Amino acid sequence: MRLTRAGEYAVRCVLYLSKKGKGVLVSRKEVAEHAVIPAHFLAKIAQDLAKAGMIEIRQGARGGFALLMEPEEITLLAVVETVIGEIFLNDCVIRPQSCEASSDCSVHNVWMTARDQLRNTLGSVTFAELINQPVCISEGPEVARGEGGNR
Repeated sequence: MRLTRAGEYAVRCVLYLSKKGKGVLVSRKEVAEHAVIPAHFLAKIAQDLAKAGMIEIRQGARGGFALLMEPEEITLLAVVETVIGEIFLNDCVIRPQSCEASSDCSVHNVWMTARDQLRNTLGSVTFAELINQPVCISEGPEVARGEGGNR
């Protein structure tokens, strides 16, 4: 199993907005540049995150994205599943009726255990924890210049 590009980009987007803080408006261009997300992907991902109530999209020349939740309220699992759907490792996990033997199958039980462990791990990590560690995105112009604060 591998995280999709959309899932990765959603994590980067929320990570960058979490570093800025709840309610801080950040331009689309800034998010795309510093989180290294192609603009066409960012638009789709932002719509999914907005529908889930994680971010707000503000239109117009002075628009952008703002985090609607505190970083400690957003888990890695919530972001990933918002964009890619519920995590499952095999069809029999998400659709047990697709397999005649799923309830008695030893392999099915392993898939279920692995899925549950993965979901529990991702669900136990918040963006507040992630932003307090080194991350895979640049800090942004005001942090890089040492000015700190929000725009």
